Amino acid sequence: MASIGGRSRELLGQVGRQLTGRVQRRVRPSHTTAVDQVISQAQVAPRSTRGEVTRTMRPTTAGRLSLRRMPDRAVRAESYADGVPRWIRRYGLMAWLFLGIVIVVGMIVFATSRIQAVFIAVFIALVVTSLLDPVVTALARYVPRPLATVLGLLGSFAIVAGLVTYVVTSVTTQWATLSERFGDGINQILEFFESGPLPWHFTQAEINNAINQLIDQATTYVQENAGDLAGTVLSNAGAVALIFTVLALSLFITIFFLARGAQMWRWFLNQLPTRNRDQVHTAASAGWYTFSGYARGTMIVAFADGVLAFILLTVVGVPLAAPLAVLVFIGAFIPLIGAPAAMIVAAVVALAANGIVSALIVTIGVALIGQIEGHILEPLVMGKQVSLHPVIVALGVTAGTFLGGLLGAVVAIPLIAVAWAVYSSVRQVDPPMDEPPAATPRRARRALERRGELEARGRMSDDLDTQD
Repeated sequence: MASIGGRSRELLGQVGRQLTGRVQRRVRPSHTTAVDQVISQAQVAPRSTRGEVTRTMRPTTAGRLSLRRMPDRAVRAESYADGVPRWIRRYGLMAWLFLGIVIVVGMIVFATSRIQAVFIAVFIALVVTSLLDPVVTALARYVPRPLATVLGLLGSFAIVAGLVTYVVTSVTTQWATLSERFGDGINQILEFFESGPLPWHFTQAEINNAINQLIDQATTYVQENAGDLAGTVLSNAGAVALIFTVLALSLFITIFFLARGAQMWRWFLNQLPTRNRDQVHTAASAGWYTFSGYARGTMIVAFADGVLAFILLTVVGVPLAAPLAVLVFIGAFIPLIGAPAAMIVAAVVALAANGIVSALIVTIGVALIGQIEGHILEPLVMGKQVSLHPVIVALGVTAGTFLGGLLGAVVAIPLIAVAWAVYSSVRQVDPPMDEPPAATPRRARRALERRGELEARGRMSDDLDTQD
């Protein structure tokens, strides 16, 4: 009977050890039961010289304590492994991720600079596609989409050609009158510098001498650097050929984007794993919505600026009103610096043609047009499609100008807006707070003291577990 009892206890001990191993692998163990008490007692009970477990009536809590404290000990061991707290590990990982993102962005910028012509062609194609897609979609209800694409492109070409023809015709017809008015305006400017209210004065002879010196210096420079200038002209001829190549490539890409853009995007999604298609499509849709909204909104705002500038210059009586309005229209595509540059050119023309009063009126009027654009037109036209803080716009334009010159200034804002839209579509947003909590020295000291107490308790618990 004793041997049978010993074997049963050994068998019970083996079963208990197996059950204990399974339970300890669980993240959240259940409450200790009577079976757990028996198993724990069998494991920790002393053994006799014959290998049998000695009976004992002492209650044990070793199994219960190890089961309950196992997850906390694992977390604390992970927290203080190698003496590095968890918050340093977490923020260190975030720093490495940020560094990786910066490296990827830098590689993209470098690759784009190496194939700048292709990037410009694709960007122009995307802009034209975003502008003409509503027109082509409307025409596709009545005719096949390829024919609607051709009609939309031909209509846009006709509008641009008509605008250019009007500007050139207005300049050529007013050229004789403009030369006389510019001569009179320059004489008025010279008289203003000679006998005006300024604290310093320049006589016409001094100004003529300065102009003649500049002309002589320019002539000497051309004679001494004729070879370099010829090479520059040849390189500019190559640049002109490159411009036509970029325009032809952008036209080719635009035709396919307008005619078969949906099929091309569907083919791209089919190359991705099924689990990633919805997320990629959502992010790309958000980016395209923002990009197209920015392109259309900028076009509408630029057209409104051009019309208002044309009305202002016509009312004031400034010559070349149409070309200057076109210049304002083009300058609206360059954030922050385009409109002021167009304003300076218009003010100079008004000063040379009509005098200082007309120049001041044009300057104030163009400044008011800029305020109307920033506070009324852009919020009304773009709405929430493009919502970037002015600081982000300024930083983006500055960085784009340093990286890519004028082209970088033009493409910086739409690229930043698209990147933010894509990020906003894939991130998980927590509930916003009205205002940040007040961070007082007393509250900060209490938080540090409480953190120190928790860490001390964790170390003490680890020491007790080690002693057990």
